[in-house]
Amino acid sequence: MKRVAIQGGLGAYHEIAARDYFRGEDLEIVACNTFRDIFTEAEKDPKLVGVMAIENTIAGSLLKNHDLLKMHNLQIAGEHKLRITHSLAALPGQKVNDIREVMSHPMALMQCEDYLDSLSGIRIVEHDDTALAARDIRDRNMIGTAAICSTLAAEMYGLEILAQGIETNKRNFTRFFILAREEMLQEIQKDNHINKSSLVFVLPHAEGSLSQVLSVLSFYGINLTRIQSLPVIGREWEYQFYVDLTFGDYTRYRQSIDAIMPLISGLKVLGEYREEKYGSAEDGLQA
Repeated sequence: MKRVAIQGGLGAYHEIAARDYFRGEDLEIVACNTFRDIFTEAEKDPKLVGVMAIENTIAGSLLKNHDLLKMHNLQIAGEHKLRITHSLAALPGQKVNDIREVMSHPMALMQCEDYLDSLSGIRIVEHDDTALAARDIRDRNMIGTAAICSTLAAEMYGLEILAQGIETNKRNFTRFFILAREEMLQEIQKDNHINKSSLVFVLPHAEGSLSQVLSVLSFYGINLTRIQSLPVIGREWEYQFYVDLTFGDYTRYRQSIDAIMPLISGLKVLGEYREEKYGSAEDGLQA
């Protein structure tokens, strides 16, 4: 059985992503309160696998998670893009008109604003986690309160789904990283074709420094799919850049890394893995 650490309660979208990525395998889900706790749990168990959100098509990047990747030794072993579909769920026997309070994570509430605006007399309550909001409703017998959560969470905590697909933007995807120690990479990646990598490096505060790096990568046929800059704390006007690269030739990719070394500092390869092009199919877990 594979032990997989996620952020959030059982039934959270992180669990759905984990079960989707490791479809067909027996998993023991280790629920963590924070993203940092995923790395703490991995220090206790070298075989533990982590699943961590890194960006959302609506909300953008989770900036703190970039730093966690840089500071710890877990490597990116893969990625998974999950279609996020929100549901409104409450204790059995209630209808939408009975609901006076809706509780969920701030991000989920924001993503369902149009639906919430269509409800009259509703109080909005922020919660630390979508799945734990559903659990609290069950544990505290909160009649008149509904959670915005996944159908998996609703089923897990015995809630009745009052409405499905309530997110405003139907192109709502979250990208998750699959994390593991180096000695676990071969087991997780199996025979996957490696064609993507994530790097972090620092550029000097000099004119044209970023364009020089991009020109070198372009020369070697490397495609930059994502770039995120964050300030280097304590070093004014210097920035670290988190980038995702895709490539068709691994040798050329490694040559490009060697070629940019004189232009950058503090390079860390966060992971080399297979690109996932599409979100997973609807299968009942994600609704």
